[in-house]
Amino acid sequence: MPHSYEVSQSDMPGFMGDEEEGQQQVGEQELATKMLQIQSKRFYIDVKQNRRGRFMKVAEIGADGRRNQVFLALSTAAEFRDHLSLFSDFYANLGPPNPDTLPEDGKLKSETMVKDNRRYYLDLKENSRGRFLRVSQTIARGGPRCQIAIPAQGMIEFRDALQELLDEFGTDDGGYKGELPEGRHMRVENKNFYFDIGQNNRGIYMRISEVKTNFRTAITIPEKSWSRFRDIFADYVDKMKDGGEKGPSESNK
Repeated sequence: MPHSYEVSQSDMPGFMGDEEEGQQQVGEQELATKMLQIQSKRFYIDVKQNRRGRFMKVAEIGADGRRNQVFLALSTAAEFRDHLSLFSDFYANLGPPNPDTLPEDGKLKSETMVKDNRRYYLDLKENSRGRFLRVSQTIARGGPRCQIAIPAQGMIEFRDALQELLDEFGTDDGGYKGELPEGRHMRVENKNFYFDIGQNNRGIYMRISEVKTNFRTAITIPEKSWSRFRDIFADYVDKMKDGGEKGPSESNK
């Protein structure tokens, strides 16, 4: 259940901040990688695996060295492959660029993909530098987009690279297959606590947010740690309960 507070992209497991760039995550294994040179850009498509399943990381390196990336579950990568075929056919049938007939937003064709808590926007666009496919990825409850831009001339090459990796690794994401529990809310005095369960490339997690007026803080707990957290809380509850039941004379011994 969505809430009114915001979650930044860097807060979510599975997204890497600047300090983590180029560092392999603990328990994460790289299974394969492909590099594509399309015009002045390099693209790296990595197939990775952790204890929750397999996924792809697509990184775009611009001529200026700037790096952008998106993450795709294998099933989403297969859907993206199919869209690339459709976009390529559409692009092949376009005539020469004509500024007089170009839509105001520059979009020639758009599609959307949804996977768990992520939404992907595919936009074939045209501007003064040419035609390109912009792939934008967002997470639930807002947060900044991460996106890559594939030159239109390279969509077929990109699709074929995806196909080769999917032929080798399949389209099964692995991981949890059931429906995740709904979010919960608890109010204590002037504080609100929200408990939200989510899933991404690193697995299932619980996000606990404390929200007051003009204040929000949160922690994210991987599913593998829930039992340990529960045991620690239960131990403290028992200790406080035992301490409260002692009489004054006993507690002063």
